[in-house]
Amino acid sequence: MWVSIACAALFVHLNCLGITAVSPWSPQAAAKSFSRLPGLHDQQPVVTPNICGVDDVGRVPCGEPGIDDAQCGAINCCFDGQQCYYGRTATVQCTIDGQFVLVVARDTTLPRLSLDSISLLGGSDAPCSAVDFNADFAIYQIWVTVVYENKMSSSYEVGVGPLGAITRDSHYELSFQCRYAAMTVAALDVQLASNSPPMPVAASGPLMVELRLGSGQCVTKGCVQAQAAYTSYYGDADYPVTKVLREPVYVEVRILGRTDPNIALVLGRCWATSSPDPFSVPQWELLVDGCPYQHDRYLTTPIPVDGSSGLQFPSHYKRFVLKMFTFVDHDSMAHLQEKVFIHCSTSVCQLTAADSCEPRCSRQRRDVVAAGQKSSHQLTVVSSGEVVFITKKAETTT
Repeated sequence: MWVSIACAALFVHLNCLGITAVSPWSPQAAAKSFSRLPGLHDQQPVVTPNICGVDDVGRVPCGEPGIDDAQCGAINCCFDGQQCYYGRTATVQCTIDGQFVLVVARDTTLPRLSLDSISLLGGSDAPCSAVDFNADFAIYQIWVTVVYENKMSSSYEVGVGPLGAITRDSHYELSFQCRYAAMTVAALDVQLASNSPPMPVAASGPLMVELRLGSGQCVTKGCVQAQAAYTSYYGDADYPVTKVLREPVYVEVRILGRTDPNIALVLGRCWATSSPDPFSVPQWELLVDGCPYQHDRYLTTPIPVDGSSGLQFPSHYKRFVLKMFTFVDHDSMAHLQEKVFIHCSTSVCQLTAADSCEPRCSRQRRDVVAAGQKSSHQLTVVSSGEVVFITKKAETTT
């Protein structure tokens, strides 16, 4: 089951309610006040190639026509030699004539924000709603007096399983405040919620079967990443491995110390936990009887291993790829920001002319289970090292 979570928090000194709505937004009208903000011309322009890499068609103009590089940088926007425009981040501006302007890019986080999922505390109706938007940016503008403080947050989708809950969506929070003294901007305070990775914890799996994560990258044109990923692997010194939400995680399970070409590795159940203990909760299913868990929006994908792989004993290997996620609290649905460990139950199957030892995922469940029961050895559980999710370091200009 998947549900959509909208976070709410009582964090306002003066929220949108009761604030007068502004006239239709225009970058030129608002920018006249930005250029007169006291002290802004002494700041260094906040411009980096990453922030400023906005396609021409999606650009939102910033500042008055004809302003130069220094003036554009002083109001925390990007300049390409001809045009001043907002960058791929969240830009907060408090103007001397009492306007609060917030321009949010969908590239502020990775995975990208859904601009439909973000909202200010106070509701999604005017004056708290966006005054303008395109496919890449949402623009908010509110008239304020004395002090204005608010918080923006995003909603996210949560998958709820029998033993745990996860999400692969970014969670974004931005707190900001404008203070006015007489007719000048006294202070602009912006706080961005950050997700710190957990401390490393080492873990190892059983001896004769090994689970490892592929680290190879495509470096040539026409390369297939699902193949290149298994040309190199993370070593002990590389853990914890860090991944962005929805980033592929390439998993390989292999038999060690066997040279019998007539046996095959069989994966039963593969799952993830937030601790090295494979029997701890919460848990999230990845493979069930060797087949993708069907109640996941982002199905785990088995990767065939055959003679073209170049391996001496291809049947001794199993590979699959999953999309990175994080666990969420089952009651509050809040991001737990915890580490993830991957586990698989494994067994060995005797290859015959009539049995390839492969799960038949398109057939009825009873056939899949029966195939898994043909293994001739007791199930062994093997585990990965620690994998943690990280968020793209959100860049907020003020």
